[in-house]
Amino acid sequence: MHVTSEQRLDDGVLERAFTLGEIPGFLWTPETASASAPVPLILLGHPPLGLRRMYPRLAARARHSAAEGFATATIELPGSGDRPGWPALDQARTDLRRAMQAGRPVPDETVDALVLPLVDKAVPEWQAALDAFLSLPEVGGPVGYSGGVISIGVRLAVVEPRIRAAGLFAGSLVPRVMFEEARQVSIPLHVLLQWDDEGNDRQASLDLFDAFGSKEKSLHANMGGHTGVPRFAGDSAAQFFTRHLK
Repeated sequence: MHVTSEQRLDDGVLERAFTLGEIPGFLWTPETASASAPVPLILLGHPPLGLRRMYPRLAARARHSAAEGFATATIELPGSGDRPGWPALDQARTDLRRAMQAGRPVPDETVDALVLPLVDKAVPEWQAALDAFLSLPEVGGPVGYSGGVISIGVRLAVVEPRIRAAGLFAGSLVPRVMFEEARQVSIPLHVLLQWDDEGNDRQASLDLFDAFGSKEKSLHANMGGHTGVPRFAGDSAAQFFTRHLK
């Protein structure tokens, strides 16, 4: 991991921009983090809109988590932001937009083309990044995963044993094959659902929640659209991670 810049934010949080090969990302650590007192880590997932566009929201989540004593980190997703383009993914996004603008159901093949290649490529990158984060003396386990493309979170929850709890946002289309993976998830889950999410199939979200194999899973549904998440939802998520990672 090559640190390209660092700054101390006004609340004492240390923000480091880095690259891991061709992959850019950010790592935030609270003032309390040190080699003698390493802190738990939360991986911050995000939609494939680019880190520059997502930075304000990610930094706000990171600072909120730092106040609770967590380090947080994120990486750019494949085909997004400053990373090389991915024509097949771009075409799938175009097909998705056309279907949604026309008010038609999104075909399963479009969902598969949009999500499955992204999951297959992104998850090993998250695992490589996790190796780098946990090599730092001020960052320790356990590890949580929060937000982002829910299918990426599902795959990570299945294949990455270092992740001990996950907070998932039911706001992305999910391929049918991911329901089988969801049945293999066993870690504690905190799932957020916006009841009137204009870009999400509510019933599919409920079906996915039902499919999760975790003995401890909670669904937090709020009225409002995709961007209408209430402030108190963040407090609930923070309490969830404090309970399971500390």
